[in-house]
Amino acid sequence: MGSVDWGVMIYAIPYMLKGALVTLEISSLSMLLGCLVGIVCGFLLLSEIAPLKGFVRCYVYFVRGTPALVQIFLVYFALPVVGIEIAPFWGAVVALGFNAGGFIAEIVRAGLQSIDAGQTEAAKAIGMTHRQTLYYILFPQSLRVITPPLTNELITLVKSSSLLSAISIYELTRATQLIISAKFTPFELYALLAVFYLVIVSALAQLSEYIERRLA
Repeated sequence: MGSVDWGVMIYAIPYMLKGALVTLEISSLSMLLGCLVGIVCGFLLLSEIAPLKGFVRCYVYFVRGTPALVQIFLVYFALPVVGIEIAPFWGAVVALGFNAGGFIAEIVRAGLQSIDAGQTEAAKAIGMTHRQTLYYILFPQSLRVITPPLTNELITLVKSSSLLSAISIYELTRATQLIISAKFTPFELYALLAVFYLVIVSALAQLSEYIERRLA
């Protein structure tokens, strides 16, 4: 009967911490990009410009209908084909931000539409345009509604970042795989990897609860 190799787990921790830092960097930047894209697209889904609304609907449909790994491959291999040379790190940020933006667009749209219709009617009654109503009346009130799903999307993004190991980005999962290939102790290291993700996700969940309490 085998025993747990605690020594290799202690050996792996510094390398995995370095990978976890990269994971958090990529996830944070991707979430920022995803929020920018998602908020703009969320507004466009409720705009009165049909071509833009149709384009955003296609984008959201594609993101929600294809695996994140396929989207990562498309961004990673497509950008050089069209002449855009980008570092792998930033390619990873773009790929995950592109993915998050599609889901955040739907979160923002649903949040805006959740506000009572009387608010929109009152804004029209005082002469506000459709755009002004979205920006100054509906969006501020929807922040409390959209914050919980936004933090959940961040948690999903952190877990999805493990897919970047497929394009050799040195994040948490890739760091673990490299150590396994050298030490041949998959059980111990994958168990430790699970602990790392649990700690990160638990911290983000606590942050989410704190923000929700502040907004309540």
